Amino acid sequence: MLIIGVVGLGACIGLIVYVVVGQAEEKASIRGSLRQLDDYDIDSVRERELLDPLRTRAFAPIYSGLSAIGKRWTPLGYADKIRQKLISAGTPEAQVFDRFLVTRVLTVVLAPVVGYLVYANVPLGGVFRLVATIVVVAGLVMGPDNSLNRKIAKRQYEIRRRLPDVMDLLVISVEAGLGFEQALDRTVASVPGALTDEFARMLGEVRAGSTRADAMRALDARINLPEIRSFVLAIIQADTFGVSIGRVLRSQADEMRIKRRQLAQERAQKAPVKMLIPMVFCIFPAMFVVIIGPAFMNVATTL
Repeated sequence: MLIIGVVGLGACIGLIVYVVVGQAEEKASIRGSLRQLDDYDIDSVRERELLDPLRTRAFAPIYSGLSAIGKRWTPLGYADKIRQKLISAGTPEAQVFDRFLVTRVLTVVLAPVVGYLVYANVPLGGVFRLVATIVVVAGLVMGPDNSLNRKIAKRQYEIRRRLPDVMDLLVISVEAGLGFEQALDRTVASVPGALTDEFARMLGEVRAGSTRADAMRALDARINLPEIRSFVLAIIQADTFGVSIGRVLRSQADEMRIKRRQLAQERAQKAPVKMLIPMVFCIFPAMFVVIIGPAFMNVATTL
């Protein structure tokens, strides 16, 4: 009887879910059809609001409230700093900024609650429990900023790595007879990536009426790399003093290639230092146990 009751209850729940989902899909299809009718007149405000998807109607007010709280209670200058970081990360949209603030508010609010749950339930004792709680709370509080900084560093590394190749292509295009903007346009079409995306935005600003110097300064402010700053200053000085663009681009390409080689050598020199920590704390203790352990046991047995 118990099995029959459970099966009957499951069948009833499944039937209810099927009916509710079917009605929801039918209403969604009706709303989709109404959106396609340009001349359809909606008299009721409620009907007009029901045309929006459920996610917008249910979560948009909460999302807006959390974003307003983040904009109001953040420290002075923090919002502008985050906007600049998002621009450097390649995501300057306002929605991304609001989403970051909402995430920041949620992590700060949930940090004490999660810290208490970890401290009360973690199967550790003494200092280890406190350390685990501090690590979890610090991860929640500093997690969004660290994630954004890592995204910026990854994008800047990609730009720094691609810059010499892009400069070589610019040199070839300019020396073949193209102008600077045409060479940039050819490079944007040939080499996809974050750097060429920024070049495409710079070309769009120039075509919209901005001067080349202002567009390149905006490019430098968005990327925020010493190599790009050197390139921008060289091009601006070449335009100011009438120096050949091809000669400037060739010298810049040689300099960027040398810097990329130096960066690779620097990363190679850092590798032994970074390997020292896992060797000391992970490999050496195991080696000591294997090598000294039997001798220590023999000495203990002899004594």
